[in-house]
Amino acid sequence: MENNITIERMNYLIKVLSDASYNYYVLDDPKITDQEYDAYYRELETIEKLHPEWAQPTSPTKKVGGEVIDEFKKVEHTIPMLSLGDVFNEDEIIEFLQRIENSGVHSNYVCELKIDGLSVSLHYEKGILVRAATRGNGVIGEDITHNVKTIKSIPLKLKQPLDIEVRGEIYMSKETLEKINKERISNGEKPLQNPRNAAAGSIRQLDSKIAAKRNLDAFLYHLPNPEDYNIPTHHEALEFLKSLGFKTNPNNRIVKNIDDVMNYIHEKGEIRKDLPYDIDGVVIKVDNIKDQQKLGYTARTPRWAIAYKFPAEEVLTKLNDIIFTVGRTGKITPNAILDPVQLMGSTISRATLHNEDYVISKGLMIHDTVSIRKAGDVIPEVVEAKVERRTGEEIPFKMITNCPICNTKLIKIEDQVDYFCPNPNCPARHIESFIHFVSRPAMNIDGLGDRLMEDLYNFKFISTIPDIYKLKDKKDALTKLEGYGEKSVTNLLNAIEDSKSNSLERLLFALGIKNVGKEKAKILAKTYKNMDNLSKATYDELVEIPDIGPIISRNIVDYFNDETNIKIIEELKELGLNMDYIGEELNVKEDFQDKSFVLTGTLTKLTRDEAKALIENAGGKTVGSVSKKTYAVIVGASPGSKYEKAKELNIPIWTEEEFLEKINS
Repeated sequence: MENNITIERMNYLIKVLSDASYNYYVLDDPKITDQEYDAYYRELETIEKLHPEWAQPTSPTKKVGGEVIDEFKKVEHTIPMLSLGDVFNEDEIIEFLQRIENSGVHSNYVCELKIDGLSVSLHYEKGILVRAATRGNGVIGEDITHNVKTIKSIPLKLKQPLDIEVRGEIYMSKETLEKINKERISNGEKPLQNPRNAAAGSIRQLDSKIAAKRNLDAFLYHLPNPEDYNIPTHHEALEFLKSLGFKTNPNNRIVKNIDDVMNYIHEKGEIRKDLPYDIDGVVIKVDNIKDQQKLGYTARTPRWAIAYKFPAEEVLTKLNDIIFTVGRTGKITPNAILDPVQLMGSTISRATLHNEDYVISKGLMIHDTVSIRKAGDVIPEVVEAKVERRTGEEIPFKMITNCPICNTKLIKIEDQVDYFCPNPNCPARHIESFIHFVSRPAMNIDGLGDRLMEDLYNFKFISTIPDIYKLKDKKDALTKLEGYGEKSVTNLLNAIEDSKSNSLERLLFALGIKNVGKEKAKILAKTYKNMDNLSKATYDELVEIPDIGPIISRNIVDYFNDETNIKIIEELKELGLNMDYIGEELNVKEDFQDKSFVLTGTLTKLTRDEAKALIENAGGKTVGSVSKKTYAVIVGASPGSKYEKAKELNIPIWTEEEFLEKINS
């Protein structure tokens, strides 16, 4: 072996092993035995250990993982990664193809399987992989290079030394998921739900060794700029990707018309369950690149491609009961209580039945065996009762006549299908006050949306404001709610706990004192410093405060004279909520002082008002439009024309994360 420890031998082994991986993982045509591969691999490892200065970044040994990062860095896509528009039936496919024909485009189409995984963008420089990123919001993604390097079907070095970006889908095979779950169950761990979630979770591990063990795979299917490589059609682009060493899906097909498209869809729908990976539909693309450019894009999707989604999968379960809930407007909704059942990665135990007419039209009876599916692969719905499975023990559905909360007789407005509780003082209406309390401008408890608050109230988890802070004692019961696993509930409880430290003005606004909005709450908090001082304030004192008039002063005095309100505040105090004004002194920063900023897109960690307040607190100001005087544009998800204008004028563009880093520096 000593005679073979040369840099030439190392490079030879890298080539042999890389070719072997390409033949095995991409072409499914192995050229050497496993024993030969293992022997070459061990020899390469030995040489690299003896001479680390010879190490190559494209060596197959780099795919075992080992790199650990602190966080995922944000990266901007040079060309936005747009989503595809979805269609769900033949009529919508015909409409899509007809629109293309009407625009004067007469092209072939390429049909592809829609892989159920995680979109990825790969960047190569001189043929070497330098960066891999998620789609993110289409404009800003996350750098996942350290994990993508562990995927054996993704080449670290291309067959040509090109500068190129390619895109595709990372996925986990069904077989791999089954093996991982057997191991997790034997170790007492919770099994991974489905291949797509497993792939997404694996690729977002900070430690690449974990991703390497998950045996992920990838199909590449898109070249964003084929004209730069003199490629005239999408199909030829796929062949080009294959020639570079990428794995492309063998099921792609050129078709000419609607009949060919539908034949492809029916054919692939029939073999869907037999494929080694999950698919959730078929993608149809105009083949000619010039025709794609002619058709162009909407703000969010290309006009030259569409994704047909397969009908949702269905499962059978037992309809144990039908219960009724009261919405914020008093609307009565029947709900199916089901035997818990797994459906497309989720445990379903409940589904809305909408209204009386819906239940009657489905012919549902309590104790029926029913089929369940996810409408649009998201919302669980009851499809039908399996009448042939009835035993005679089923109970006919009967619409209630009185409110299940306050017992007031229900009303039904003429020509409408819904029943309503007309009682304005129905306890169910308290839901509105709970929703206001947890909202972003108030206590800002992330995860407590309208629907969940209704559920928590209707299922007796909460009946007063302080009960929100006692949910930590009901964690096990919360995890049984549809859509809320242990991780989601943990995040929710952490958000509730974090809200305890909010400054006094947020709590004052959240309590819903009549006419006390955000600005008035801040004035009161600054003036009185803590809740005890404010609760003792007299009308004469309050009315002298600028911007606090006689009506608000009277409302505040009345609020603190109500024993029920005092009891709520005392209970919140005992639960650990902050009752003091924390304050916010100006913290002027050089990057912000006397400078103008524009906000565009949807921010995920802040509201627009919160971002604006941070800018003003740092000495800057926000404006509504981009101009040469704009210092920077702060970009969230799905930015609009302001983003394009900023690029045109070469105005600095900050992501939300970059903005927060500068604010907090």
